[in-house]
Amino acid sequence: QVQLVESGGGLVQAGGSLRLSCAASGRTFSSYAMGWFRQAPGKEREFVRAISRSGGSTYYADSVKGRFTISRNNARNTVYLQMNSLKPEDTAVYSCAAALTSAVPTTEDGYDYWGQGTQVTVSS
Repeated sequence: QVQLVESGGGLVQAGGSLRLSCAASGRTFSSYAMGWFRQAPGKEREFVRAISRSGGSTYYADSVKGRFTISRNNARNTVYLQMNSLKPEDTAVYSCAAALTSAVPTTEDGYDYWGQGTQVTVSS
């Protein structure tokens, strides 16, 4: 089993940046594809970015193309989401998720474990 803890959320002005971190427990972090999702108030949770077990492949939602970057450090059991050029519409609770698969899922049902989430608020 994997436990995930996100950090790095907060309040930022439009155009600013934030870096989210997701720390995973356990010794098999490199066996999991990792993803970031977000859920805004009154909306369904949506895919943001995902990364393969080795970090060699990444996937993104069109809404964050060119602005959000995902990376991972398997030695530190951590995945990151660097968010630049933030917009008010990026305001949401951001959650990381882990999938025990060689694929890289881009939908919620592809993931096995979830963190509690961290709030990101972008002011205009």
